[in-house]
Amino acid sequence: MFTCRNKSCGAEWALSDVDIHNEGQGLLFRCPMCGARNYVKPQKTKEGEVSYKQIQQVQEIPPSGKR
Repeated sequence: MFTCRNKSCGAEWALSDVDIHNEGQGLLFRCPMCGARNYVKPQKTKEGEVSYKQIQQVQEIPPSGKR
């Protein structure tokens, strides 16, 4: 279950309700209700399937492109 991080929204969504993709800043889903960005991190299960965990914030990439 994912929760929109937009304080005024806070809607809860199942994985089947959201589209996880990369908009150039890492994996995220946009809240279907308010459009807020909500970042996720992929994880492999013991069975080898990919699942996602919602994260608070994304590590910013420096302007030079170096980490």
